[in-house]
Amino acid sequence: MRRLRALWPLLLVCGLLLFAAHPVFAAEEAEQTSPLATIFQWINFAVVAGVFGWLLVTKAPGFFAASATAIASAIDEAGRVKAQADALRREAEARLANLDQEIEELRAQAARDAAAEALRIQAATKDEAAKIDRSARLELEAAARGARIELREMATRLSIARAEAVLRREMTPAAEDGMFAVFLGDLAGRRN
Repeated sequence: MRRLRALWPLLLVCGLLLFAAHPVFAAEEAEQTSPLATIFQWINFAVVAGVFGWLLVTKAPGFFAASATAIASAIDEAGRVKAQADALRREAEARLANLDQEIEELRAQAARDAAAEALRIQAATKDEAAKIDRSARLELEAAARGARIELREMATRLSIARAEAVLRREMTPAAEDGMFAVFLGDLAGRRN
């Protein structure tokens, strides 16, 4: 918008030049060249050239200075943007140059992590297997104790049943009387 305002005086000068040149073109067409017309033509030319020169001297430096300032600031901004772009490019090139090394470091770290994880899993598996083994042993021992207790109970029941059967078979009324007599004899011997 500022440039358009600065161009108005220039457009005005161009219009005045065309207006001032009109009598010259008209005289050339009629081919009348009187000395007075020539003097007026030179005076007219001097006035128009003076106005044009005055406009150039007063308005042009401001217009050109503003343009120069705008161009200089655009050049400075472009320089800053270029410097930033160059810095980003250098950084990207450095990262690309180190990319293979970073990839190798990442691979090595991943391999170390995988090996450590494998060792941890193996240790956890061994611990779990040991726990399962202990648990199985404890269960076997508990089952064995239970079986022994049950076996003793069964043996006791069978022994009692067998003894009962033997006693019933061998216990006759005469054997009972004999045992009773021995029992009474023992009691009598203890009192004395």
